[in-house]
Amino acid sequence: MKLKMRVLPGLALAALLSLPACAAYGSDSTTQDSASYAQTLKQAQALEDNGDPGKAYALLKPLVMDHAGEERFDYLLGISALDSGHPAKATLAFERVLAVDPGNAAARLDMARAYYQLGDFARARPEFQTVLRQNIPALARSNIEKYLDAMDDRATGGSTRWHGHLDLNAGHDSNVNAATSQSQIVVDSLSYTPVTLSSVNLAAPDGYHGSAAGGDVQHALNAHWSLDGGLEWARRAYNFEYAYSTEALGGSAGISYGAGKEHVRFGLGHTRNELGGSHIYDIGNASLEWRHAYSPANTAGLFLTQSDYRYARVQMKPNDFDQTVAGAGGQHVSRDGRTVVSGSLFHGMEKDVSTAITTATPDGGRPDGPRRFNGIRLGINRTLDDGIILFAGAAIQVSHYGRVNALFLRARSDRYTDASAGLDWDVARRWTLRPQFSFYRNVSNIPIYAYERRDITLTLRRDFQ
Repeated sequence: MKLKMRVLPGLALAALLSLPACAAYGSDSTTQDSASYAQTLKQAQALEDNGDPGKAYALLKPLVMDHAGEERFDYLLGISALDSGHPAKATLAFERVLAVDPGNAAARLDMARAYYQLGDFARARPEFQTVLRQNIPALARSNIEKYLDAMDDRATGGSTRWHGHLDLNAGHDSNVNAATSQSQIVVDSLSYTPVTLSSVNLAAPDGYHGSAAGGDVQHALNAHWSLDGGLEWARRAYNFEYAYSTEALGGSAGISYGAGKEHVRFGLGHTRNELGGSHIYDIGNASLEWRHAYSPANTAGLFLTQSDYRYARVQMKPNDFDQTVAGAGGQHVSRDGRTVVSGSLFHGMEKDVSTAITTATPDGGRPDGPRRFNGIRLGINRTLDDGIILFAGAAIQVSHYGRVNALFLRARSDRYTDASAGLDWDVARRWTLRPQFSFYRNVSNIPIYAYERRDITLTLRRDFQ
């Protein structure tokens, strides 16, 4: 059953529920301090009532820092966000309204609508039912019952959502082979004799162009269980250093369970990777994650991933390994709904599983042996006006290997860091332009593994749904 109806917004909704305007908006003491502010609210209300909530939302967003917490402002912000396709932002505004006035039936009804649009029926249903228990007009009661019927239909399964994208990009990579820039190194096993590296073992810069495409689909089995799947393909072709051009094709499938504030997902995936046009290695993985929503603004959870890396070329089989990563992460949305901060801590182990026998690995395994690592990753994005989102992120990871390297007579230790920053600019409906700068650095006690890398790229994306 598809639900094609719209509960009246703003003052019209308050009237529908037999509420006075002040019940939906609260005190006007703050707005009376500024005639221009009052005029802005009036203009936004007119835009909302005339069927242009997008413009109303754009008009109110810049005022969030100064007026968040004012019941009248927050309600109008929430309803315009909801009706212009931003239900997650709407829940933050309605949450502030209900914190001040828990009996505000209009805000509670629209909070329920926002949860419904997000597909969070476990939280939408009790909100709708709370409003039903109040003395509301027959029309409002009928509309709410239609929402409840639609959720009942969804509970029997059959609802499917999908999303796809196509990317084109170009850029410059300062170190396409992630190699050292140090032309001479000292090899301990050769009596500390300096060795001059050939040019193929040194950092090589190059420009590139690339493309990517992918899609995902989610099918609801009932109100709590859903299935999902996806495919992703990406290619980066270097202009001159073709031997380092990459291509990857991956698929995934999963099953999820959601109830109330809890969400659990188990997934499986496989990715085939090529280097220079030849099959180089495969990754098979299984993942388990749990998330808990403490509020619409705060989410935290745990994750566990098991991945198997298998190289296709015989000469590279000694590098096969199994990787296990466990960690915890969280996300916070600011009060104005425009800033999102996320972070995670993780610990990982790699088991060298190869049975190939070489001079460096007479008992099998990879040359540097098993690995343990710990890390932290942080990210932030900020939504500006005019459809621009700024983003930045950084990570640090410290690794220790378990086998003494035969050439350098020491067990390898690395400290890897990366950082990136850029922006997403909505240049047109479902078209996004993304300039991005990324920096990578690996510090190692074995010089051939130490490197720095800078990548500047410009991506044009088209989304489909």
